[in-house]
Amino acid sequence: MYTLLRPLLFALDAESAHHLTLESLKLSARSGLAGVCTPRVTPWPRKVMGIEFPNPVGLAAGLDKNGDYIDALATLGFGFLEIGTVTPRPQPGNPRPRMFRLPAARAVINRMGFNNHGVDALVANVRRAHFRGVLGINIGKNFDTPIERAAEDYLACLRKVYEHASYVTVNISSPNTKNLRQLQQGDELGQLLSALRDERERLTDRHGRRVPLALKIAPDLEAAQVSAIAELLVTYRIDAVIATNTTIARDAVAQQPQGRETGGLSGAPLTAQAQKITAQLAAALGDAVPVIGVGGIMCGADAAARIGAGASLVQLYTGLVYSGPALVSDCVDTIRKEHPC
Repeated sequence: MYTLLRPLLFALDAESAHHLTLESLKLSARSGLAGVCTPRVTPWPRKVMGIEFPNPVGLAAGLDKNGDYIDALATLGFGFLEIGTVTPRPQPGNPRPRMFRLPAARAVINRMGFNNHGVDALVANVRRAHFRGVLGINIGKNFDTPIERAAEDYLACLRKVYEHASYVTVNISSPNTKNLRQLQQGDELGQLLSALRDERERLTDRHGRRVPLALKIAPDLEAAQVSAIAELLVTYRIDAVIATNTTIARDAVAQQPQGRETGGLSGAPLTAQAQKITAQLAAALGDAVPVIGVGGIMCGADAAARIGAGASLVQLYTGLVYSGPALVSDCVDTIRKEHPC
């Protein structure tokens, strides 16, 4: 069905198509049609971060920034959902147009800029949702918070989402918030992780429940930077690392229409680099910290390759734009076939 609908969606600008798709999915879920129209996903459970995942294929952050579509997205068979990125205060993000499809490259460029309704609105949506599966909540900082005070924003979000999340992802790698990637550097990252670790311990005591923390990093890192991040993840007892966010590289798409638009590039041009970072992290971390692979997973073979590179779980976003919901079952089935243990 998605194959038939895609030309109609691609006739719209990318952001309008995004919202129309989600609203249509919500309507289908409410009418009971969503489960009928999407391929059945066979369970393939695994335990990561102390959490039981019904299958290893999840939704990446960014598709549902405010948790407006949790129940609708749950009908697609994901093993887990990640919503956000959410910031302490509402913010509109960057001016439109801010999302661009590059069909010849099977890619998307976005410069959304953490547009969201704020953490209180997201929490209210989570409370209203009926979904009781694995829910990750991705947190960030407001665009106008000085980088030296970024930890305050992350801690504020952590406190508010803690009791509602299966795990919390700390996003320090979007290229669309000024200076955000600076937080990936050694001293600044160590200070942020230390503050998050300490706050998590306080929240654990308060709620009687330890919520895992994951760190989402960029693909545009040198091997030495990846190794340094790996050491800090172990030092501060972070529970997982998500590799990777979008890339600022443009070599693969520079000659494409709109290929030089600013923002983060996702999709097929990111596959090889995200695979490389996943392998580097897995080699540096061993069994100490699991890796969640995301970036350029466009088919089941890509998902299985990411597991083969050392990822414990994978996440999808841009692949869904080009392949539709069938991609979820394709990824689960291929992983099960190529990695039966």
